[in-house]
Amino acid sequence: MRVTRQQTRSPLWRRGLAAAATAALTGVCLLAVDAQPAMATPPGIPSKATAQSQLNALTVKSEGSTSGYSRDLFPHWITISGTCNTRETVLKRDGTSVVTDSSCAAVSGRWYSPYDGATWTAAADVDIDHVVPLAEAWRSGASSWTTSRRQSFANDLTRPQLIAVTDNVNQSKGDQDPSTWQPPLSSYRCTYSKMWITVKYSWGLSLQSAEKSALQSMLNTCAS
Repeated sequence: MRVTRQQTRSPLWRRGLAAAATAALTGVCLLAVDAQPAMATPPGIPSKATAQSQLNALTVKSEGSTSGYSRDLFPHWITISGTCNTRETVLKRDGTSVVTDSSCAAVSGRWYSPYDGATWTAAADVDIDHVVPLAEAWRSGASSWTTSRRQSFANDLTRPQLIAVTDNVNQSKGDQDPSTWQPPLSSYRCTYSKMWITVKYSWGLSLQSAEKSALQSMLNTCAS
């Protein structure tokens, strides 16, 4: 794992130090614990059995061309509710104790990135990852979609297609599929494979042979 900024300590950790100092004066022994915020759990993650059935049903074919692709063909982020767009909605969903201003921008909170195990307290350090990247979707069938369907895909809050993660980890992923990129935190690869599979299945996207093999290996690590 390579993180370019110093990870921040939680308020609970600082309170733990204060408690330890007090305990030293009173003769009481306490253990300070750094509490980790809840892990982001996007909706719609299937069971191992369901993911396996979906993987078996996906069409395997050679990957299409990126010719003609543009992120502008997948309009995002769109307004979801009031002044909140898709990014802001996911930041609030995946964070802990998130406070937003009148424009729905997150001004404080904590975000745990399950891709690499890092915790951040500034929204600027967090990206919203498209689990199946937009360019990958384009090469897997989305090139023939309408702009309206591509917009729905890019802002999908119903399936596990969007998740808050460390920004530079997301940037290192780029538009790669699981045959060339998997989350640095190996313990999350089971979940990642189930997310990827069900998104491709739900949206009728194809996959390559190497991609399917990588997904199968990741899925095999799942207990359930």
